[in-house]
Amino acid sequence: MPPEGPGPRRRPQQQRKQVLLRLDPAVYEALARWAGDELRSANAQIEFLLRKALAEAGRLPRETGPLPRRGRPPGGPEQ
Repeated sequence: MPPEGPGPRRRPQQQRKQVLLRLDPAVYEALARWAGDELRSANAQIEFLLRKALAEAGRLPRETGPLPRRGRPPGGPEQ
């Protein structure tokens, strides 16, 4: 019988990094429209585009987790 180990390693839940980003208003409006067309928030659209650019450039870190799922995060029981 194989020895029981700690099991698969899982990354601890990490806080999402907050970044202040200053954009030209016209750039933001175009980004917000694009995000709306794809049913994303402007923030999610920025992260999506940055991850895509990093992956295409071969610079996306291997330990990068998947994009968070759409919608509200799971909470406690419905009240």
